[in-house]
Amino acid sequence: MSRDGSFFHSTHPSAPPSGVAGTDLTLTLVHPPELAGQRFALVPGLVLGRAPDAEVTSIFHATISRRHATVQVGLGGVPWLVDLGSRNGTSINGTRLEQPRPLVAQSVVRLGDVLGVVDGPGGADFEGDPVLPGQGPAIAELRARLFRAAPDPAPVLISGETGTGKERLAREIHQRSGRRGAYITLNAAELSPQIVESELFGHERGAFTGALATKPGLFQAAHGGTLFLDEIGELPLELQPKLLRALQEREVRAVGATKPIAVDVRVVAATNRDLSALVESGRFRRDLYARLSFWELSLPPLRARRQDILAWSALLLRLWNAERAKGARVEFVADAAERILLHEWLDNLRGLGRLVHRLADLDSDKVFGCSAIGQAMPELARPADAPSLAPERPSLAPNEPSAAPKEPSVAPRERPSREDLLAVYERSGRSVRATAKHFGKDRRQIYRWLETFNIPREPEDES
Repeated sequence: MSRDGSFFHSTHPSAPPSGVAGTDLTLTLVHPPELAGQRFALVPGLVLGRAPDAEVTSIFHATISRRHATVQVGLGGVPWLVDLGSRNGTSINGTRLEQPRPLVAQSVVRLGDVLGVVDGPGGADFEGDPVLPGQGPAIAELRARLFRAAPDPAPVLISGETGTGKERLAREIHQRSGRRGAYITLNAAELSPQIVESELFGHERGAFTGALATKPGLFQAAHGGTLFLDEIGELPLELQPKLLRALQEREVRAVGATKPIAVDVRVVAATNRDLSALVESGRFRRDLYARLSFWELSLPPLRARRQDILAWSALLLRLWNAERAKGARVEFVADAAERILLHEWLDNLRGLGRLVHRLADLDSDKVFGCSAIGQAMPELARPADAPSLAPERPSLAPNEPSAAPKEPSVAPRERPSREDLLAVYERSGRSVRATAKHFGKDRRQIYRWLETFNIPREPEDES
């Protein structure tokens, strides 16, 4: 595998070579925020860079070289990413590109300090959506299905791992349904079979020990509205025929009652279990599964939609601020953003929300690096991280003049961490002179530190 074309097909993006099809992959930029949302088709011969050249697809960022990286296609049509000797390097999934490497969906690509995620075509920028923010094709397709399913009265089955936002999606279905009745919820895993039946269908006075009065069930409470049944895979097998009857006949019979009651209820169910597998094992009725799944909406985990992770963190921060009437700011340096994108997030939005909460609760404007996110959330920590939750970019006190910011002092001979150096460098407007003054060092030492930490240096007048 070499860069001279002996292994790869290479051509200008507008003229793919004969017999070489496009890859159907795209690169969506996600960091820094001002570049987020830009999308590039990863066609053979694509050159990414900063040069004002017709043959270069421009990404305007100081850390991008004029001709930074290119896409070439190897045998079998597999796309590979090739670094073009860029000053600040190219990485895939956190590994510096020394040799060309293949690109696959959900790869995290880093060009200098610019981060992007590879995925298939069909995504759309929809970060303003409070329920399904993001740009990936999986979310775009899910959003389209949501818009079609919501006004239809048929049942909806939502599947997805824990923490992917199933209840949030169910509530959105109700709000878009046009139904005037209440939105009622029940978690089938939290109650015993006897209590679940009573909660769903109600009971008559004296129907069982402790039934001191007649009580209507949740189907009656949701009349004209929506009943959300969470963890439907945990519904006891003996209750499943009764739920099926309620769905088919649109009527319920309370425990101890002799006559059914007609109800008009739209049922939305959710599960983190594989219901089809439960059906095959005999633990879930096939006819009930068929009745619940007229519409099926599957929420992918965060690790399958990495280009949406930072959009979700921004939404969760807005919700956090709104609930507390605060204005906390949470931003990340490139190293920290890359680590967040590459994390598996097995608890999905719950884990991401926990990280946002812990950082926002520090109660000041901050730009966070790896040491801070590792301290806030141990799953994100690595042995080399400094044990500090201090911000990587110091913020000004309310009445402090910008000309004299108060920042943590550094011992004269101590080399700062990459995050500390980058924070001071950006704080000073990427001035080597000001950074050297802050650390009490000669400018040549700052140049060496910048090179050691692979931090791009802005051209400046040092006279």
